[in-house]
Amino acid sequence: MSKIAVIKTGGKQYKVAEGQILSVEKLDDKDKKIKLDTLLIADGDKVEIGKPSLGEKVEAEIIENGKGDKVTVVKYKNKTRYKRTIGHRQEFSSIKITKIA
Repeated sequence: MSKIAVIKTGGKQYKVAEGQILSVEKLDDKDKKIKLDTLLIADGDKVEIGKPSLGEKVEAEIIENGKGDKVTVVKYKNKTRYKRTIGHRQEFSSIKITKIA
């Protein structure tokens, strides 16, 4: 069994393993190595739990920054001739987990 970790970024928590690629809330520049705040590391029967965190023990590389699919939001009030349509594209960063300490 390989090492897994629980990381926290962008106000969310993710369960990750080495070599995994995932999309997270937008981070800084492209092609940069980053360290992520680690909450838990598990390696077989050995488990390290942070109180509240273990520090920055997971290293990742930013692969790309982009925008997600468009989400259409419609506001409508009946009997008042009011309708408003807007769109939103959430920005994201794709990261690859390179090392779990």
